[in-house]
Amino acid sequence: MANVDSREAASGTIEIPRARRRPKGIARFWRSGQLRLGVLFLVVASLVALIGPFVTPYDPSVSIGLPYAPPGDGALLGTDMLGRDVLSRVLAGGSNIIWMAPVAALVSTGLGAAVGLAAAYFGGAVDTVLMRLMDFVLAFPSLVFTLLFVSIIGPQPWLLVVLVAIALLPGVARVVRGTAQPVVGREYVQWAKTVGMPSGRILRQEILPNITSPLFVELGIRLMISINLLASLSFIGYGIQPPTPDWGLMVSENRTGLSTQAFSVLAPIVLIVLFTVGGNLISEGAARVMARTEGRDSR
Repeated sequence: MANVDSREAASGTIEIPRARRRPKGIARFWRSGQLRLGVLFLVVASLVALIGPFVTPYDPSVSIGLPYAPPGDGALLGTDMLGRDVLSRVLAGGSNIIWMAPVAALVSTGLGAAVGLAAAYFGGAVDTVLMRLMDFVLAFPSLVFTLLFVSIIGPQPWLLVVLVAIALLPGVARVVRGTAQPVVGREYVQWAKTVGMPSGRILRQEILPNITSPLFVELGIRLMISINLLASLSFIGYGIQPPTPDWGLMVSENRTGLSTQAFSVLAPIVLIVLFTVGGNLISEGAARVMARTEGRDSR
């Protein structure tokens, strides 16, 4: 038997057991059930928001029947306070939030990460000035801060995105600063400083890759808050203005008829929840997968 094994080894016919190959790229993330559920929620809400305006059965701004009519007679979800088709307004009501909320979340996360990284890396006076500035913005409640400028300039979509991003920026900056400070003190970062590597390169290549997991979580949280904040502004009349259909505005307009025609309120709420929870599940699921991968690679 030993001779056979030696001959096989000499001839190169023995197959050496190999470690099971780990899934890479998208497949690695797709194995997460949490991430798949988040993608499902987000895709459903996004498809409604993107395709909905082109497939509305009626003009969302035109009355087709009596106010708060129940489902039936051509209106699958009934009518709203002015007799407009609820389904048509739901389908057309996400065209603004579908781009405003993600842009606000991305801008706030990107700028907040830059501020937090700079504060953690440079420290000293830079850290003090940046963090006190963030504390100043954080002292104003997000809704109050946004209302202050919207009441002066007006509810322009671009202004709403900028104000929401600024309101959410300090929270990201503080989280990133706290996460990056231990990384800044590690040996390889200090070595990079010693050999004269540019600060921008150190931040991009040595520090940023080590804080991606909490950054993904922050992105999901900021997306959730952005959607809620934009919907709240529309609810109180400082966001998208009527007669333009908007999910948050629909809840405000039809809340008095909730007991009579619940679909006019529940349908937009369901889509807001799907959009919010879906984005949060994706970011948190991606962060967990990355954290597990980093843990295996470190071993």
